[in-house]
Amino acid sequence: MGPVFTQGHHCVLKVHNAISYGTQNNEELVQKNYNLAVEECHVQNTAREYIKVWTAVAQTQEAFGEVPEIIPIYLVHRPSNDIPYATLEEELMGEFVKYSVRDGKEINLKRRDSEAGQKCCTFQHWVYHKTEGNLLVTDMQGVGMRLTDVGIATCKKGYKGFKGNCATSFIDQFKALHLCNKYCEILGLKSLQPKPKKTNASSYAAPAVCLRDKTTQYRHLPAF
Repeated sequence: MGPVFTQGHHCVLKVHNAISYGTQNNEELVQKNYNLAVEECHVQNTAREYIKVWTAVAQTQEAFGEVPEIIPIYLVHRPSNDIPYATLEEELMGEFVKYSVRDGKEINLKRRDSEAGQKCCTFQHWVYHKTEGNLLVTDMQGVGMRLTDVGIATCKKGYKGFKGNCATSFIDQFKALHLCNKYCEILGLKSLQPKPKKTNASSYAAPAVCLRDKTTQYRHLPAF
C-alpha cells in the first residue's frame, strides 16, 4: 500500500481528549480513546460512501453542476504516546463554513444560502429518502464543496447495523424543517412537507442537541 498523502501535503491530526496528558497504563481510558477515534472514522467514511453513490446520481443531471465531496479520514496509532489513537485527514484551506444546520441555513453573518449549502441540503434529503427516513447525514461543514467532520443520526434501533453519533431527533427535525431547493427538484426529490390544510394549525420542532463528543483537540501538522 502506498502513502496516503504525498510529500508536502498539509494534514490535521485530531486527538480526542479522553485521556489527559501524563496518563499511562490505563486500559479503560485507552479503550475509550480508541472507541472515539474509530467512531469518528466510521461515521465520516460511512457518510463518504453515501455521497459517492449520490454523486453518481447527481452527475446524470447536467444542470446539477459540481457535487460536494466528503474527504476521507484515517485512524492513526501512536504507541509511544500517552494518547495513542488519533485521526488524520487533509487540511482544508480557506473559509470553513457550517452548512445545513438544524434549520437548513448556513452559519454566516446574513444567513445567506450558497450553492454548496443548498447542495448539502439536497444530499441530506436524498439520504433521508434513500434510507426511508432511518438515517440522516448531519453537521455538513467544510471549505467550498469539500466537507469534513460530519455526523450521522439514525433511528433508535440503528440502520442496517449502524448507529449514528447524533440525536435521533435530528431526523424528525429535518423532516419538519427542510424546504426543497432547485437541486432537490433537479433530482426529482419530493417535498417532505405535508400539503397545507385549510386550518391555521401550526407546529414547532424543538431544537435537537447533538450528542457528539466535543472534547477533540486539533493539531495542525507541518508539511511532510
